[in-house]
Amino acid sequence: MVNLHSHHDISAPRETIWGLLVDFGNIEAWWPKDSPIDIDRVELEGSGVGMTRHIYNVGFESPVSERLDALDTENFTLKLAIVGERPAGLLHYQATGTLTELDDGGCRLTYDSEFLAEEGREDEARTFLLGVYQLMYVGFDGIAD
Repeated sequence: MVNLHSHHDISAPRETIWGLLVDFGNIEAWWPKDSPIDIDRVELEGSGVGMTRHIYNVGFESPVSERLDALDTENFTLKLAIVGERPAGLLHYQATGTLTELDDGGCRLTYDSEFLAEEGREDEARTFLLGVYQLMYVGFDGIAD
């Protein structure tokens, strides 16, 4: 199992970013436009904890399907997993995102994840995931502007 840790400070209030995160099916509300990974459409399966968002990206045959595994509104934490056909050689992926308030009125998104990848594709998976995290941060920074 490979563990990744990442965090990013966002100038928007924690409640604003939390509202976007808990609206799990509406990733298009904050995903950056004209990014290296453009969302074509999102199809939802279920609702609330246990729901899956199938993200169809331009130029990709299969969706990236993310399942909301936990939502802790008291601690501003959510957990998700990539399920079904996974990109970049991933065999398993689980992530926990936590928002904390910063003294300047902004917030920090801390993202801890674990993954397994096909043998020999660990670096590809790591690079892919870290790139996606950076796009996520760009999207949230766009909300703050």
